[in-house]
Amino acid sequence: MMKYISSIPGERDALPFPRRLALMGCTGSIGSSTLKVLEAWRGSGKFEVRALAAGRNIALLARQAEEWRPPFLAILDKEGPKGVDALRAMLPSGYRPEIVCGKEGYALLASLPEVDMVLSAQVGAAGLRATVAAAASGKTVCLANKESLVLAGELIRNICRRTGAVVLPVDSEHFALFEGMVGRGENDIASLVLTASGGPFRTKDAAYLKNVRPEDALKHPNWSMGAKITIDSATLMNKGLEVIEACHLYQMPVRDVSVVVHPQSIVHSLVELADGSMMGHFAVPDMRVPIAACLSWPYLLDGRITGIRPLHLAEIGSLTFEEPRLDLFPCLDLARRALAGGHTVELNAANEVAVARFLAGDIGFTDIPALVRDMLDDASACQDFRLNDGDLRTQVARALDAVENADAATRRKAEQWRP
Repeated sequence: MMKYISSIPGERDALPFPRRLALMGCTGSIGSSTLKVLEAWRGSGKFEVRALAAGRNIALLARQAEEWRPPFLAILDKEGPKGVDALRAMLPSGYRPEIVCGKEGYALLASLPEVDMVLSAQVGAAGLRATVAAAASGKTVCLANKESLVLAGELIRNICRRTGAVVLPVDSEHFALFEGMVGRGENDIASLVLTASGGPFRTKDAAYLKNVRPEDALKHPNWSMGAKITIDSATLMNKGLEVIEACHLYQMPVRDVSVVVHPQSIVHSLVELADGSMMGHFAVPDMRVPIAACLSWPYLLDGRITGIRPLHLAEIGSLTFEEPRLDLFPCLDLARRALAGGHTVELNAANEVAVARFLAGDIGFTDIPALVRDMLDDASACQDFRLNDGDLRTQVARALDAVENADAATRRKAEQWRP
């Protein structure tokens, strides 16, 4: 069988229906799309929403909670205008869910006994605790938070071996690879090819990039996403993070994971087989495709009910591919360097700070890779995530502390960085 980060359930050992869900990051782009999928299948008996977790968008969370009435909610702040009391005041009378907060609250929801499937869609490093808690509890994790693998892919793989947790990739590129690889033998797979839209600046030159404004970078040509991932797409850092994610998910050496720019975003990734042929996954650019597929794995939901538009190739007309311009978009190579050197925690922390500073107008677009490069140059020893036969909870807590300490140290330096 193909190498993979966890076991891959077939029909004989698939989760039973109804599947009881905890949705982490429910107010974001992926979370909102997930609720659209669930709404389309409401009344089918396939899914139950048991928990919703958000950050500080408590107004939207309150509306979602009123609609779905889960018994558990989580938010970031305990007190203040975005805290527990403020959220509870927005909920309808007679509905009294348990509300938890902070990273401990997120981990609690992801490990609830009455939950068997966790959709991890929190943005950035904030999603790590919930992903790890779900894996440590043996859940099926529908993973949309690629940073969990960037920060601690080896740890999560070792946890899955101990607990039997299942990871299903929600990223459109990684679900495309997953679909092309399932059922293949390890020696059948020659390489993986991630496709990239190229973002809004793929045809621009260096002089243009120096003057890019946040509002320019937020105009993605094909996808509607949150601000952070949209900027990552413009710098190609998103594709760099996906290269790291692929290496952890599929146990592939980085030399066998390549990137090709495909502006139409119809081919979501390709698997090169040992005989020289390629398997590609074609679909409209709609995140409901991989979301629905992971929620229902190993079965497929009827796309007409879900609301997914069928793909008509004749309407597309042509599909084109080109090499990424690494001279103008060095983040892809920076990600490869970070993986090889064991500094993916520093890579992610530096990038999150750089993107936030760019969006705030504090640094320029081309300063993003410059900041990341300087943080990698200054990175210290890499982390060791091997687990022994001892207490899992203690080992996982120690590993998470190490990750978060390295993350925090890098963020402090990145905040002080000057061009």
